[in-house]
Amino acid sequence: MWKYFKLALTEDNGEDSHRISPSPVVHVRGLCEAVVEADLIDALEKFGPICYVMMMPFKRQALVEFSAVESADRCVSCGAKEPVYIAGQQAYFNYSTSKRITRPTNADNPNSGNKVLLLSIQNPLYPITTDVLYTVCNPIGSVLRIVIFKRNGIQAMVEFESVQCAQKAKAALNGADIYAGCCTLKIEYARPTRLNVIKNDNESWDYTKPYLVRRDRGKGRQRQAILGEHPSSYSENGYGPPCPLLPLPGNSRYKLTSVDVPDMVSYPLPQSSSSYSGHAPSSVAMVSGLHPSKMNCTRIFNLFCLYGNIEKVKFMKSVPGTALVEMGDEYAVDRAITHLNSIKVFGKRLNVCVSKQHAVIPSQVFELEDGSSSYKDFAMTRNNRFSSAGQASKNIIQPPSAVLHYYNVPPCISQDHLLRLCTEHDVPGFVKFKMFDAKPSSKTISGLLEFDNKTEAVEVLTVLNHYQIRIPNGSNPYTLKLCFSTSSHL
Repeated sequence: MWKYFKLALTEDNGEDSHRISPSPVVHVRGLCEAVVEADLIDALEKFGPICYVMMMPFKRQALVEFSAVESADRCVSCGAKEPVYIAGQQAYFNYSTSKRITRPTNADNPNSGNKVLLLSIQNPLYPITTDVLYTVCNPIGSVLRIVIFKRNGIQAMVEFESVQCAQKAKAALNGADIYAGCCTLKIEYARPTRLNVIKNDNESWDYTKPYLVRRDRGKGRQRQAILGEHPSSYSENGYGPPCPLLPLPGNSRYKLTSVDVPDMVSYPLPQSSSSYSGHAPSSVAMVSGLHPSKMNCTRIFNLFCLYGNIEKVKFMKSVPGTALVEMGDEYAVDRAITHLNSIKVFGKRLNVCVSKQHAVIPSQVFELEDGSSSYKDFAMTRNNRFSSAGQASKNIIQPPSAVLHYYNVPPCISQDHLLRLCTEHDVPGFVKFKMFDAKPSSKTISGLLEFDNKTEAVEVLTVLNHYQIRIPNGSNPYTLKLCFSTSSHL
């Protein structure tokens, strides 16, 4: 499926439609943040029957496969002649170079369906519990069971009363945010046709068996909440300023009937693992695929600290290239998995998942290839960025990008100084530079650095984040701070 994401990036202007041969698959751009699958179906089914939709919410794009190339041709031609609006915003269309969207399974029966949906929660800044998912899903279709699991990020399976309920929920919620700007839902049909729930708690619930005992995890030590307080829909001692839950059916487009969702929206089943129990929540992440000579405890800290406080990092002697990272709480681990799993660092692809361990113990300490220790405690470092609600509020949780935001740099440091710093540390140099205007009284400067690609930016941040910049006659060094920017380019 990754090639279709790359495909979406190459189809950037309307002129491409004249160079690409007609295809039943249409690439849709310019979507608004609030758009969901049902909006695309509602706006585009006038051109012909739609058999598959793939949402790309973070890119504000989608791929729409029509059942016939003539329907796609009508869509592209109409969009070139007059504005076509999706959820109130003009969208843009051109042909995809693919003749068919790859389904999450090999099943080709267009009428196959399932009453169990697989929900992937992207950018999970707030806790996702069975109560949250029930609140989101049940008003659209009666929910029977929910199971939440954490493997490559946060996912859940939701079993509805019928296939029709699942169809309506998928159309209404696919691409939507549970909370404003985060916890974005990507929805497919699951492989299991029924969920087996053995207990009712935050990770699983059988709404047909209210007598299942709710099992408490035990108190343990209090984990630090990363954003202060919860959304108001949680408990009083939750964290963060209240965020609105996803709009519930007051808006007509969230109250689809079986007539509103045609049979062709019944997609095949995805190839997801039938094992969906996952591990119990843990504040420890396991990271494998680490470069043996270029990665150490400090560089892991430099990268992972963008998503939560880091307490300890330990490389495993028995598993080369693998480390355990103890973070401030389980939600920090979720964010790290969401944003860092599968990224490339120094030519090796990281695998980030929840560890079975619930704490990092400093045993079997040894020397890494670069001469540094295999274990380091970061609990007291001032470079942790979520140590208070005030600090946490200044951090924007961003996925890795080709643009880095730099700050806390002395005013005497120029573009050439920063380029020279990259050269001295054998990391790629930036291709564009921007310095923000600073107040005359400001003791530091900040700005943006754009690199050729995301991988280069990740490597620079991993090496140079928290680098100590010393200036002539200065008493204390300046700590260079880097993070991924919300800007995609300069």
